[in-house]
Amino acid sequence: MDLCPYHLLSKADDVWRDANGNLESSTDANSNVECSEEANRNVDCSTNAVRSVDCSEDASCNGDSEKDNNKNLDSSEDISKNVDCSKDINRNLDCSTEANGNVDLSSDANRNVDFNLDANRNVVYSPDSNRNVDFSSDSNRNVDFSLDANRKVDFSSDSNRNVDFSSDSARNVDFSSDSGRNFEYSKYTNRNAYFITDNKRADCSTDAARNVNTICENRHPGCSQDSNGNFECSVELDRNKRNVDCNTVFNKNECSRDSSSKVVWRRNKEEDTRQCISVGADAERERDVVSSQWRSIAEGGSDVRTEGEPGSHTCISVANSSSGERSEQRRVEDHRAWCGLHSAVMAEARSAVATPRVQRKDLGTTDSFDDLLKSYRQMIIRNYFRFRNSIRNGVWPTSTNNLGVACAFSVYLLEYEPASGQAITVYLKKAVNSLPLPTKTPRWLTNLLGSIGISFVFFILLMKVRQYLLRILLAYRGWMYENVREVSWKTKVWGLTVKFVSGYQPSLYSCQRSLPRMPVPTLDETLGKLLDSLKPLCSEEEFKEYAKQASDFESSIGLRLQRLLYLKSWWAPNYVSDWWEKYVYLMSRCPLVINSNYYALDHYIWTPTNKQVSRAANVVHSIMNIKRQIDREELPPLLLRNTIPICMAQYERLFSTVRVPGEEIDELLHFDSSESRHIVVWRQGLFYQLNIYDDRNQILSVSVLEKLFQDIIDDADKHKESVSESERSVAALTGLARPDWARIQRENFTSGINKYNMDLINKAVFMVILFDKCPENISDKGKILLHADGRTLWCDKSVNVCFFPDGQCGLNVEHSMADAPAMGHVWEYAMTMEVIERRYLDNGEVMPPPKSFKQSHFTYPRRIIWDITDALEKEINRAVILNQKNNDDLDLEIRNHNKFGKGIIKKARVSPDAFIQIALQLAYYRHTGRFCQTYEASATRLYQNGRTETVRSCTEEAAAFVRAMVSGRLPKEDLLQLLRVAGNRHQKLYRDAMNGQGIDRHLFALYIVSKGLGYESQFLESIIRRPWTLSTSQQPQQQIQANIPDINLEPFRKMCSPGGGFGPVSDEGYGVSYMLPTEYNIFFHVSSKRSCPTTDSRKFADILFKSMDDMRLLFDTSELES
Repeated sequence: MDLCPYHLLSKADDVWRDANGNLESSTDANSNVECSEEANRNVDCSTNAVRSVDCSEDASCNGDSEKDNNKNLDSSEDISKNVDCSKDINRNLDCSTEANGNVDLSSDANRNVDFNLDANRNVVYSPDSNRNVDFSSDSNRNVDFSLDANRKVDFSSDSNRNVDFSSDSARNVDFSSDSGRNFEYSKYTNRNAYFITDNKRADCSTDAARNVNTICENRHPGCSQDSNGNFECSVELDRNKRNVDCNTVFNKNECSRDSSSKVVWRRNKEEDTRQCISVGADAERERDVVSSQWRSIAEGGSDVRTEGEPGSHTCISVANSSSGERSEQRRVEDHRAWCGLHSAVMAEARSAVATPRVQRKDLGTTDSFDDLLKSYRQMIIRNYFRFRNSIRNGVWPTSTNNLGVACAFSVYLLEYEPASGQAITVYLKKAVNSLPLPTKTPRWLTNLLGSIGISFVFFILLMKVRQYLLRILLAYRGWMYENVREVSWKTKVWGLTVKFVSGYQPSLYSCQRSLPRMPVPTLDETLGKLLDSLKPLCSEEEFKEYAKQASDFESSIGLRLQRLLYLKSWWAPNYVSDWWEKYVYLMSRCPLVINSNYYALDHYIWTPTNKQVSRAANVVHSIMNIKRQIDREELPPLLLRNTIPICMAQYERLFSTVRVPGEEIDELLHFDSSESRHIVVWRQGLFYQLNIYDDRNQILSVSVLEKLFQDIIDDADKHKESVSESERSVAALTGLARPDWARIQRENFTSGINKYNMDLINKAVFMVILFDKCPENISDKGKILLHADGRTLWCDKSVNVCFFPDGQCGLNVEHSMADAPAMGHVWEYAMTMEVIERRYLDNGEVMPPPKSFKQSHFTYPRRIIWDITDALEKEINRAVILNQKNNDDLDLEIRNHNKFGKGIIKKARVSPDAFIQIALQLAYYRHTGRFCQTYEASATRLYQNGRTETVRSCTEEAAAFVRAMVSGRLPKEDLLQLLRVAGNRHQKLYRDAMNGQGIDRHLFALYIVSKGLGYESQFLESIIRRPWTLSTSQQPQQQIQANIPDINLEPFRKMCSPGGGFGPVSDEGYGVSYMLPTEYNIFFHVSSKRSCPTTDSRKFADILFKSMDDMRLLFDTSELES
């Protein structure tokens, strides 16, 4: 609804309009500036004894002045006799002229203001040296006036003709007028319009026409709707509860009034005008204003934070602070006043015409020069690391040291010609003599230039030979199928050769060029493995039909599609990964929450501190440290068996990445560290931008982070009631189906302050969530991390780092940018550092940084404010309801199987992973009486850009063991033998998948090619669309390469992580993830849908534990621990 443009009731100026709709002001108890405006839009101002100018006008006078207490300026005559003015018969201002014939008034020595008279003897303004018509009140030219074409008062601040009014040198308060000559209120360089109101009543914004509105609906306390559908809101102004009623009247042109000295808003629909009428016996005396004094906000500042005792709030600028210390504080006396921002639309239009906020330090002073040096220093450092890493990665496994050695050796041979090197020296001399050099070139210079050229050629040849030789060596996979304890001589020699060719320690991405490309399996092998996997799942008739379709496919279009995949595998780094990301992740139209995102937990039953902000500070600092290592490529690549490198390409997009929704396909955006230098913190539905680096590009210390997180919590807890429920639930939109979220984002987040805020979140390094409630148990903790309350997690963001009030924490991760092992590596680093290093004091607070560390200047947090329209509010409410419905439907059970772990399983001479997969088959068969298609994820990171492959765990061998176990007719020895056969079969399939010889990625690529070429294959359609009823995954652990204690030791067992989990892939199935962190326990995460009558996560976990115990009795008869 509409609001008067003067609605600044928590500011120092008390501004009203008279009955004719003209702007006027009065002074409060502190004698602040008082202004009025009559029908001709002339300005009337008066000041107290502190101010020097006292002016007044009425309807008949264009200008008049009178003396103030200091007698500084009088329109008739002042002490200095500089100006002599009087009124003529027509009551026009007449002033005496100087020698040059110009009538001028000047308020300072600089004579910034000039007046003269036109033909009608009206006051006009002469242009200054810049030919800008202006009026300035001091040497800083802070306040500027000009006349528009209609000779009405306009405001302009500089040569850019940007329209604004500034009240002090810091330019904190800005007014502007739009094409309708309406006034708006703007703040900071972002030029976003907002109004400050009571902390529990109204929100204000501007519409597309730059008209001031108040969003005054039933969701706000104190609002009501009359029989005509109009809204009325009551806003408490001060402790005496003076009320202001706002009422949108579309069918009346007159304003209503009551007996309580209230002011009523009305809007004339036809003329689109706004008026405010003060009513009551003594309206002037009734205007009680909240006295507030605001400190100067530095340029670019965007928010404030509050502190102080009850009944008195302190506003502190928290943006672009010039130092790490809090600067001057100002008090806001009213106990209901709040130090926040309500932003509006049209921010980008306002920015286009905004006045540059040039402060004194930017006018070529030393501070400005220092800032320039800092900027260049950061750019040079960043470019140095990039250039260094590109050289190192490009020449690896060769080192640039080889070039220097080769050059020095060549110079030695050419200069000294040793007898032992005559054979080489002869060829070197021939090469040097062939150089096109002048005949008088000194011999030493000729030898030097020739050595440099020869060494460079030698270096390039050596580099290429080593790279291709290493790629050939890494293509060998015989080591994968051998027992670790029984390695053949062939594999040993191969391993030594790999180490020799690899040379020095590579950087993060050095191995990428040397990794082999993933091979395309032969078509007949893939189809044969597929049919084998279908045997335990299909009836005899169904299997025969699949076999016939497979044969027809191979003999028809299969070979043609296969040849195209061969062609792609020759030029693309990976023949399937880009399609997998595009068609499986980015083109999926399902909501991300539960269906795509996954979660990760911290330590099991141990928390290093019970203070939320301390834990948040340390974990965020650890994550930022490893991010810096990733940016600088200083993180060592992972090596299997300390020899074989794996692909690390996924690490590049772990942070500063967002998945942007689209109508048909989403887009992954990754931002460089030069753009992404902040995190976004969520608390109580409020978002805060927190710059994570200081002016010297140092990561904020844990002590600073701890303090800033506490400031954010205090501010959010204090002001949450001042923000509408819909605005605090904006994150719910990220949980909608992708087309819906794309449409809403296009309609509501592509302009104005909402677009600016969306860009802030997109460019953030990651999100930090500060919950206000603790989980009831570990399963509840997993549910909160996976979906929260449906209005908290920003699901599009690559990482949400979540912290609970009792110090627990966890992650919510978007899946498309990287697979779980990559993020697990980062998370394991953060968790391990808390165990092996002393990072907290005895009272739970963070350990201060060392004395040698000096934190430079940093920026305080700023709150992010959304513009919520009626249509957007409806979408948000719909999203919240949908998300909560989906959340309630999720059944998650997290269990710790502590009777035995992988230590006991190894006694059966069966892979622990195979043991668990067979136990899952046994549990599901006992649960449902049938087998199901089972998915187990396997990594293919031995190849360039490798991601995952599917292991089909439900094999004929596993089914045979399950049937034998259920029947109970075979002795333990035979059952154990069947178990080992099934385990070996599973292990073979897992190794094939890691080796690029799986089934499903090959079939998927064939399917994509067939669709691209317009082929219809019933066989591929039926195979691709078969549901994965049981989706499973083993979580990696102990990926960091550091001297860490043995996690199997008793003191450290409770510090292990239970891993993480995900939602079920099929609505009628289960999602099961598991981790084997120690030799003594196994963690399981079982998820399903409550809406499915045949699934029950708790029941399935019970059956699974019983199945594992029964299988253990086949090879270990010791008494089980209870």
